[in-house]
Amino acid sequence: MTHPHDLRSPGPDTPEAHAVTAFSTLHERARALAATGRRAILGIVGAPGSGKSTLAAHLAAALGPDTAVVVPMDGFHLANAELERLGRRQRKGAPDTFDAAGYAALLRRLREPEEESVYAPQFHREFEEAVAGAIPVPAKTPLVITEGNYLLLDDGPWTGVRTLLDEAWYIAIDDGTRLDRLVRRHVSYGKPLAEARAWSLGSDQRNAELIAATLERADLVFSPPPRGPSADGSGHDCG
Repeated sequence: MTHPHDLRSPGPDTPEAHAVTAFSTLHERARALAATGRRAILGIVGAPGSGKSTLAAHLAAALGPDTAVVVPMDGFHLANAELERLGRRQRKGAPDTFDAAGYAALLRRLREPEEESVYAPQFHREFEEAVAGAIPVPAKTPLVITEGNYLLLDDGPWTGVRTLLDEAWYIAIDDGTRLDRLVRRHVSYGKPLAEARAWSLGSDQRNAELIAATLERADLVFSPPPRGPSADGSGHDCG
């Protein structure tokens, strides 16, 4: 895929997105979004293990708590009991294992800041459930950074999410690095190594292929260096 070399933002209908490799460029672009004079929402997209949550956290830290807050899509995982009832527990992480309509509703609410804080749910990997009302978004926060797998998916209840994002950035890394991180992350949260590999190459990989097909709807493609803001070497919390 050939990317243009200017800094324009092509938007969701443009087939080619600007390629970026420097975190400083992302920082400058995020700061510009926060300075528009209205609440902006930045979406960060990528396959499991690509570094979404790490990049979002680094951006928020660089901008400061008065400027940016991270609201992950993962807070809208359906509860395990509901996944069991629906027969989807072994596919947790697939598009139909999230409350996509609820996520879109929260983004719509966040686009129009209220006088009081808005509270978003937070997913906890250590016990594989979301906790409601865990992330406060103050009314005066100018930038919300949301990260997740399916922000660019044009199917079912996910269709409207892209239109709620001021910009959408896609993280593209080589599959070897991504899979290594993903296996280590699963192991760190309690899966035996064999099960971690099977899940990463099975359910996670099917989701990764679906996510890769949405890249053309991104404004920007970030290809991080081997070590940096999205690859801290730990293999943990790597999105």
